Amino acid sequence: IGSPPCEPFTGANPRRETEPLDRLYKDPMGSLTLEFIRIVGEIQPRIFILENVPAIMEGPLKEALVKEFKSVGYHRIFFNVLRAEDYGTPSHRKRVFISNVPITPSKERHRRVSVWEALKDLPPPGMGGVPNHDALPISDRKLRRIVRLKPGSAMYYYEGAEKKRLPNFIRLKPDSIAPTVLGSSRFIHPFENRLLTVREQARLMGFPDDHIFVGGRDQQYNQVGEAVPPPLARAIARFIKEKYSDLLLSS
Repeated sequence: IGSPPCEPFTGANPRRETEPLDRLYKDPMGSLTLEFIRIVGEIQPRIFILENVPAIMEGPLKEALVKEFKSVGYHRIFFNVLRAEDYGTPSHRKRVFISNVPITPSKERHRRVSVWEALKDLPPPGMGGVPNHDALPISDRKLRRIVRLKPGSAMYYYEGAEKKRLPNFIRLKPDSIAPTVLGSSRFIHPFENRLLTVREQARLMGFPDDHIFVGGRDQQYNQVGEAVPPPLARAIARFIKEKYSDLLLSS
């Protein structure tokens, strides 16, 4: 199981290489995907899973990845695109899980979870002994803008790849699923005029409260936003165990 950096491929990165193949073969971070494939070739696991953003399949990249896996002995490659919100994660997240087997966990076991359902039982920031649950200070200037924000509106926009405008500092809609949580994401509480704490954003990714994030505050937000949501990871693991137990246990 591996998750090479998505920065070389994601449309949220304004500095990604223009040519898709350069993202894999020229970008030093992109080449870590090739390192994953090299390690898979050395270990020869019965099942492997590589997680990344769907943009890793863009243009000729998909064919290039199939070719690289074939070069290390895997001739059937499946690009399994899953949405975290279909498996109980309170935020949208579409990701591809590249594997030598089909991965199709059932959605029937899971129901969709709204923002407010995920957040409502947390105490106020700084209270209740909940880890990673301290409020960020906000300048008066930002506060004046936050007060005027309606649910679903963004305070800022930044430029992604191909000069695409992407929203940030979004006031969340309480009865909806949250937008995709990125490392750079900051969200406004649906009812209060403040930013979500690290713990609240972790709740939107399905992390349990006993999972503690360390490092500086920005590092903690980044750890949350670059993770595979635990509910989705659990659904995949359960599917692999139930569907492919004979393959995993065979000599």
